[in-house]
Amino acid sequence: MSDPQRTDMTNATRADPQDARRTRIVLADHRPRIEQLQRRLFLRSSLSIGALAMLSGCNLQDNDSLDKVLWTMSRWNDRVQAWLFNRNKLAPTYTAREITDPFPFNAFYPEFDAPDIDGSGYRLEVSGLVADKRSWSLAQLRGLPQVSQITRHVCIEGWSAIGQWSGVPFRTFLERIGADLSARYVGFKCADRYYSSLDMATALHPQTQLTLDFRNAPLPARYGYPLKLRVPTKLGFKNPKHIAAIFVTNTNPGGYWEDQGYNWFSGL
Repeated sequence: MSDPQRTDMTNATRADPQDARRTRIVLADHRPRIEQLQRRLFLRSSLSIGALAMLSGCNLQDNDSLDKVLWTMSRWNDRVQAWLFNRNKLAPTYTAREITDPFPFNAFYPEFDAPDIDGSGYRLEVSGLVADKRSWSLAQLRGLPQVSQITRHVCIEGWSAIGQWSGVPFRTFLERIGADLSARYVGFKCADRYYSSLDMATALHPQTQLTLDFRNAPLPARYGYPLKLRVPTKLGFKNPKHIAAIFVTNTNPGGYWEDQGYNWFSGL
């Protein structure tokens, strides 16, 4: 059976080939911007120049219209990835012999700008939809059950590295503070001005971890001392370092890179 909508579009293109040519020229003008954001979207194959033209209902001549379409596609990708996410499926694990040495440093600043935090005075702030909003010292965090994992960190820049991380299962921490586990998001504020957030399903994943140690020693500053989040089911930028505050909410808190166009869900 033929598709009436597709037939109408085909007939329209045949009726006015100049319009089709003008559309191709306008899209070509915007191609660098489209390709730039394409690289940030996890489901790259779902975004194409042709799809943008049909979704927009316009000629994309103004930046506001283009941005609206691109953000719509990114949010659609979030919903698809969340639907596909299996909270019981584990990311691959590795042996100690496979650990990347040295493990790379990565941040939006040079390594010498990593924050110098006094662990003795450190307190993790807790807020939002939780029953117990008391802050946590490092000693109290270390008093919770600890687990270790050797997993792969996958960077959106195209590299990956295997590291050994130890700390508190994040689900254990959320349960201990009486977090509303039916809430939609968990947000993070960091001492290096970074911020990020997770969907609750990922926060409760058995491998999501509040990390205190790297290779059986306290986290070095370059890897997130005194506390980072390890999420092996997400791309690397969803693993915030130097965490200073955690909050539970039903409003999407966004993130440092997500608010600049990176796909928010960014699952592997």
